[in-house]
Amino acid sequence: MKAPTLSAWFGRGEIEAPTDIESAALRSDRFRLEREYDWRRLEDIVARMERGGVKRIDDEELLALPTLYRTAASSLSVARETSLDAATLRYLESLVQRAWFQVYGPRKGLFGWLREFFFGGWSRAVREIWLDVCIALFVMTAGAVVGWLLVEQNNDWYYRLVPGGLAGGRVPGASRELLEETIAVENSTGGLSVFAAHLFSNNAGVCILAFALGFAFGIPSLMLLIHNMAMLGAMVWLFASAGLGWEFGAWLSVHGTTEIFGILLSGAAGLHIGRSMAFPGTRSILEAASESGRRSAIVMVGVVLMMVIAALLEAFPRQLVAGMESRYMIGGAFLAFWLAYFFLYNPRRVEDEE
Repeated sequence: MKAPTLSAWFGRGEIEAPTDIESAALRSDRFRLEREYDWRRLEDIVARMERGGVKRIDDEELLALPTLYRTAASSLSVARETSLDAATLRYLESLVQRAWFQVYGPRKGLFGWLREFFFGGWSRAVREIWLDVCIALFVMTAGAVVGWLLVEQNNDWYYRLVPGGLAGGRVPGASRELLEETIAVENSTGGLSVFAAHLFSNNAGVCILAFALGFAFGIPSLMLLIHNMAMLGAMVWLFASAGLGWEFGAWLSVHGTTEIFGILLSGAAGLHIGRSMAFPGTRSILEAASESGRRSAIVMVGVVLMMVIAALLEAFPRQLVAGMESRYMIGGAFLAFWLAYFFLYNPRRVEDEE
């Protein structure tokens, strides 16, 4: 037994740390000293990469980077398990996060991603889902024909297919003058910007819904496409029966070639995910859904852009441009542009050029 000292009875003698705390402190120091060289080296490499990218380091350091990262990650795991001091733990967490971003993080900035997206990435993603685009196109065409035939056989179908708020005065039995007035030009541009924002919100909602419903093996997406096109087929029948079929086609084509194309792509993107889940092949369902989801997401980013363009066309040229020929020219030009961009424009990948 250790004899007590006099200062322990009457004075403020030095308080000795308990054995377990002292050993923990020694273990933490030893742990840090044994690995600190690799941590410092990794920190130096990461710091230079953060300032200037890969060109700031030489080949030897580039090869050592993954090994140093794994060493730091292993050290962090050990530090958490053994409850080392908080300062070491915070340092390792920060270092591992920074190193992970440099090793596995994206190599492209925003402008690089946009360049790849517009100059090949978007059109390539659309071509990769060509089978789904063909299926969606067939379904949409069939939906329009069915809508026409149903209303032709029984006018009551018009009220079931076309919502009252959308129809307005455009209903069976309306006069030619009234129908012609609904596709006439506007006298002023007042309120058209608000109208464009409303149209974008509505059209984008339809596209996102058609895409999002694709997870149920694509069936809800196809049903949504059929419903929308049956509604369009019913309205085309209404104007055609009044002798205004070509006029309505011109009025619709200004924005319709972009809007309907976007809806086609969004339905195809949703169907692509659902079809890959139903027929994953040799992959697991999760892997198939993940792969098709990334491809479809690129398509959908472009679809949102198409909806912005469609809303602007619908709010301004469609309301302000008179003349059937001018309207057909605008709609035809945009249709030719989208077809050429998606199916004729096929540049090399940016990565291949670099």
